[in-house]
Amino acid sequence: MSANSSSSKDTIERARDAEVELLESDVELVRQSSVILSIVPPKDAEATATRITDALAGLGTTRELHFVDLNAVAPSTVKVIAASVRRSNLPIRFVDGCILGTPPKKTSPGAATESSSSNDYSDWYRPSIPISGSDGFSSLPFGKKLMSVLNMKQISPDIGAASGLKMCFASLSKGFTAIATQSFTTAHNLGVLDALKDEIGKFYPATLANAEKSVPGMPPKAYRWVREMEEIALTFNEEAGWDKQMFMGAASVYQDIAENEVLGNEKVGKRKRGTTLDDVAKAAAEGLHKKKRPQ
Repeated sequence: MSANSSSSKDTIERARDAEVELLESDVELVRQSSVILSIVPPKDAEATATRITDALAGLGTTRELHFVDLNAVAPSTVKVIAASVRRSNLPIRFVDGCILGTPPKKTSPGAATESSSSNDYSDWYRPSIPISGSDGFSSLPFGKKLMSVLNMKQISPDIGAASGLKMCFASLSKGFTAIATQSFTTAHNLGVLDALKDEIGKFYPATLANAEKSVPGMPPKAYRWVREMEEIALTFNEEAGWDKQMFMGAASVYQDIAENEVLGNEKVGKRKRGTTLDDVAKAAAEGLHKKKRPQ
């Protein structure tokens, strides 16, 4: 189930396509749920937690609610959110978590949805969902099953551990995509894009394959990844002392793509442009040229 009170038209359409039940309000969502998974753009993570606490406060219930923050934010950010939830003095168990990998999908066309008594998900690809800061869902009768279905695993008793893992993981995956976008766009401008692909394919074929998959998949998500890169920069600075410059630079790459008049209008499931590495490079180059050109 999901509340659609503040969802975009595209989000509502995707939810219906996935057969998600849409409710009219946060209050109704809280009333009908024991577990709420927060998966929103990083900039909306704190506001979403506030929406849920406000909704629960309005109900006046004593039933415990599990709030699982699965957003791509820094450990310090999720600790602020957890502290805010605690200050509400409501019966909420806060769980820090993250999603590693792509959305779940059936791996064989004829795969059937598993019955409630089965733990075999071999016909499904499922992302990993590490959680921390809680003993999971042991107080729920279906807690063990839920963790199995969602491929969750407890990695630490500390709030911030799961979010920190996400930041380290995404720095390598989405950080690479930002670098590749810059590299191939520049190669396009230099007229050496095909030569670059040939040479990388010769010496680092896995790197080329990664770029050919990750870069075209990025444009519809670039607007979300701006803040995610900023959160990575914050994490690496606060937790290890690194300068923020590298990942603030990655944030600027995704900001440029999000503001691109072609690539910035791409939507998941409704792709028109930037569906290949070459076309992303071409469209990005054109957008940057217009941005650079005096008006």
